[in-house]
Amino acid sequence: MKHNIILLGGIGMAITVASCHTPYSMSGISRTRIVMDQRYDAHPDAQAMAFMKSYSHEVDSLMTPVVGNVARYMAKDRPESPLSNLLSDILMESGPLYNEHPDFAVYNMGGIRAALAEGPVTLGDVLDVAPFENKICFLTLSGEKVMELFGQIAMRGGEGVSHGVELVISKSGKLLSARVNGAEIDAAKSYRVVTLDYLSQGNDQMTAFKSATKVNALTGKEDNVRDLITKYFRACTQKGIVVDRQVEGRIKIAES
Repeated sequence: MKHNIILLGGIGMAITVASCHTPYSMSGISRTRIVMDQRYDAHPDAQAMAFMKSYSHEVDSLMTPVVGNVARYMAKDRPESPLSNLLSDILMESGPLYNEHPDFAVYNMGGIRAALAEGPVTLGDVLDVAPFENKICFLTLSGEKVMELFGQIAMRGGEGVSHGVELVISKSGKLLSARVNGAEIDAAKSYRVVTLDYLSQGNDQMTAFKSATKVNALTGKEDNVRDLITKYFRACTQKGIVVDRQVEGRIKIAES
């Protein structure tokens, strides 16, 4: 019986090897980019459109309500942009909701997935800008780790930072100077920071966050950054405020 098992195993291996053999060999790889634009709307698939129609009314009812207005077109851009400035400031504005008073905020450019057109902002627009399930997170960093964090932001060419942060970086991505609220960073001081839970884990190469203490990581649905953005726009609307941000020199690239 043992010999039979070995024999069968050998036959099975031979079949496997034989089945893996192919007379073909790769001669090269080529690829192309297919642009998904209006040409594909000329002849929509009738069956697919009929399927989507049953859901479109419900989706539209959820996504089309207007929550606020912006004064200008806002998009993300490094080292600094109106939209990254706005989203970082919204994190700061959300602090008192949690009895928190952070020194500054960080919002990653990679988490900003769309732009805002001038005029009305809908729930769908907010979802496009912040589609992830990121939660707001408060934490404490030493001054030494703040400088390390700002150095990592410089290496990435800039990320979203709140009003009051002043970074000067070189064209090669080196941090040249850093100030928060008008003062240079004190290595012996502790700084309270508000950011996304995703970044608090050290993602997007901002590993300084891994050294955080006194972490207040929120977990409720209402703590989703997307919901906080919506709440901010609605509060501004109630006050008759059209939301606006500009590039103001939060992160500057030195000329030489």
